[in-house]
Parts: sequence; structure tokens; C-alpha cells
Amino acid sequence: MSRFAEVPGGAGLDERLLACRLDPEDVYVAVQDYLDEDLSHARRDLTSESIFGPGHTSTVAVTARADGLLAGLPVAHAVFHAMPGDVTFEYLAKEGSRIRAGQVLARVTGPTRSLLAAERTALNLLCRISGVATHTRRFADVLADWHTTVLDTRKTTPGLRAFEKYAVRAGGGDNKRMGLYDVAMIKDNHKEAAGSISEAFAAVRSAEPDVDIQVEVETLEEALEAVAAGAVFLLCDNMSPKELAEVVETVGERAELEATGTITLDTAVDYAATGVDYISVGALTHSSPILDIGLDFEE
Repeated sequence: MSRFAEVPGGAGLDERLLACRLDPEDVYVAVQDYLDEDLSHARRDLTSESIFGPGHTSTVAVTARADGLLAGLPVAHAVFHAMPGDVTFEYLAKEGSRIRAGQVLARVTGPTRSLLAAERTALNLLCRISGVATHTRRFADVLADWHTTVLDTRKTTPGLRAFEKYAVRAGGGDNKRMGLYDVAMIKDNHKEAAGSISEAFAAVRSAEPDVDIQVEVETLEEALEAVAAGAVFLLCDNMSPKELAEVVETVGERAELEATGTITLDTAVDYAATGVDYISVGALTHSSPILDIGLDFEE
């Protein structure tokens, strides 16, 4: 189920994050910012400090409260890892696996103040990442009998892009691009400013001779123009399955094709049946519900 390298049961946190294709240092920096948001720079949890002494320790269980796909457990681990005291994190479920309501995913032991101070930040991230992965998995399952892959978009939550795009990978999808810096994409505004698709493509190719260029097209005529200009990846925007099928038949052997524009679970197969290589779904990252996961004290 997981799309990532297996890690042994005794692997350290860095190895687990790397297996998710997440940079450990980037994760640690982000986690500090998230904890500051909830605890301030002083790391104050006024309620827990009032009730529990500094030497009080506890064990808590991270437990699924709904069925879904687990993703982000090493990120939750990183949050607890950032807290003071000797905190141990025991993995009880496999990253990228299907989980059931009531299943214990991890067990964490350490100073009670640290566990409760980290709880909400760890769960916010774990619930969000698992929710995106669960939603993506539904698309991947629908597309399982086709050669079409579901992609994400740049419609991500600021500050969470790396985690949300990881969630898409964990759910069986793939990432289109990480940002504006790694792939050039010619869209409507670029076409209008340059005068045409051909002129926009030529301008980008002249400025960035080695970069991958993708071109958004809305008609068969634009697809033909883009391919003639040298494009080998077309984003077919807001086309009906019938229109898309015509583009696939005409230029599908000369360029990779992606369909986008309000594609849902109910319509995904209609688009896959055209022979398109990819469908992109912004809702994977902007509208996925969280997967309900909680934390409870163990006796």
C-alpha cells in the first residue's frame, strides 16, 4: 500500500522521514514554528503546568477514530520529539496502510506536560495528512483499472505544502510540481501577454532552455499549436470527456496529457476512459476532510 521504501522497526526518526521523501531538517524547522503557534516561544501550556508536576510521566495511545489511510506518523513523532524530556514514540501501524476505527497507531511515553503540550499540534498534522491521503486513495482505487494517474495541484495550505504533497503520494497519487520554481507552465495570462501559445513557449524556452514546459490548452486547436511549438506535456483544462478524447486521439502520441477542471470521484473514470495520462484534482489538498485520530491516556 505504501509508495515508500520500507524502514525497519527500529529505524530512527530521520530514516522514517527520508523514507517519506521528507527532508528531516525542513520538518524539524516547520514543527518548531507550529509549536510556537500553539505554545508561544516560551512553550507554555498553562493548564497542564497547573495540574501536573514536572516529574509526572504518562503513556498515551494515538488511536484512529475512523477508517482511512494512515500517513504522517513520522511527522507526529517529530512533534513529540521536539518537546523537552525523555519522550519515546512506539510505532504500532505501518505508514501508508489502511487503518480501522479503534486501531492504536502509536504509543508515546514521557513527561505528561510535554505529551499534552504536543498533542494538538501532532494530531492536527496527522489528521490533515491522513485525510489528504485517504481522499487520494479513493481516486487511486477508482483509477486502478486504468493507466491514468491522479495528480495534485498548487492549491495547498500555506506552510503545509510538503506535507500535503507527501500525503498525495502516500495515497497513491503523484505530485505535478512543487512550486513555480521547478516546472514552467504556460497558462491563460501568459498566452494573452505573449500574444499566443507559440510566442509564450518560445519566450520560456529562450529564457530557460533546460526547464520542463507544460502548456494549458482549452481546445483541440490550442493543443495542436502547443505541440507544433514543441510542447510535450499539455494540461487540458475544462474539457468534456468527448473533447478530451479527440485531443488524446490527435496528439496523444506526441505529448503527455493531463485533464483538469472540477473532476470528481463520480467523473474520474469518464476521463480515464479517454486514454488521458493524468487527471489533476485540486480538491485533494484544498478540500479533503481530516481523518479523525485522537490521543488518550493509557491506564
